[in-house]
Amino acid sequence: MATIKDIAAKAGVSSATVSRILNQDDTLSVTDETRNRVLKIADDLKYHKKGKGASKRTTIGVFQWYSLFQELEDPYYQNIRVGIEKYCADQNIEVIRAFQSDPDYTKTLSGVDGLICIGKFAPRDIKAFEQITDNIIFIDMRTSRISFNNIVLDFHQSVIDVIDYLTELGHREIGYLGGKEYIDEDTVYFEQRKETFMNYCRNLGIRYEPYLMEEEFSAESGYQMMNRLIENGTLPTAVFAASDPIAIGAMRSLYEHGYKIPDDISIIGFDDISVAEFSNPPLTTVHAPSEYMGEYAANFVAKLYNEVPSEYKTPVRLTLPCTLVKRKTCGKPRKNCRR
Repeated sequence: MATIKDIAAKAGVSSATVSRILNQDDTLSVTDETRNRVLKIADDLKYHKKGKGASKRTTIGVFQWYSLFQELEDPYYQNIRVGIEKYCADQNIEVIRAFQSDPDYTKTLSGVDGLICIGKFAPRDIKAFEQITDNIIFIDMRTSRISFNNIVLDFHQSVIDVIDYLTELGHREIGYLGGKEYIDEDTVYFEQRKETFMNYCRNLGIRYEPYLMEEEFSAESGYQMMNRLIENGTLPTAVFAASDPIAIGAMRSLYEHGYKIPDDISIIGFDDISVAEFSNPPLTTVHAPSEYMGEYAANFVAKLYNEVPSEYKTPVRLTLPCTLVKRKTCGKPRKNCRR
């Protein structure tokens, strides 16, 4: 039995265009020639439109590299999923979720109309996704070559904004607390925030080498990394944490050791999670539009990508801007901030 996809292939238009022509959508802007060609091909292929009761609801698959437990502990990835589900609920789109820890996720996601993959993935994972559907977008996975659709944040400019702000306040010793992420057991994902931080600090003559640490993107890691900096007997005058949980953990360590923020040391986070403005003092951070990333990705696979004619389809990278949110954890450097 002929399908809309078969008609689209023969007509040289998208499946969405065929569907709208067959449903007599007067708002569709196509030439009479294209409309007539699609109708003739449908007739030649003996295509029969399904009745209303048999119409298929659009389904989007959401694949997460985190487990459900890990997601609950990470507001950043949780907000991305919330954005996806918010858009899909508004558009009456069904969502099917699967996790990398699932034993047979390809079966769970079989038959979806589009797939959103959240996180960092190895080449073998990407090949498995492409067997499910060719309508895929990746969130938060940047590669040197644009070989698939993805949405990422502008980490480069965000870090420059952070360092510029701290140097304007007078800081010349700035630490970095970050985390490592792995796309497989042996491959560490390239961390653009760290790379930009080091390069820009070198260019400005900022001292950072003794104060650079990486563990995990968690409050516990932030706490432990700051403990080690303090135990080393010296501290920078400011610290940039690559996530808000890291920053919040680091702040607890500083309080326990008798340091005042920002009187003794300034700190900036990244993400702008909901608790950031309620920390004590409220955390200066970089706002990452994580929920909007999810909404945009869902819109892309549900509508935008399907409406692009096949001859114009090419992988795209969508880079969303971030904004520095200045609160109360940054100030001018103090000369004697060591204990």
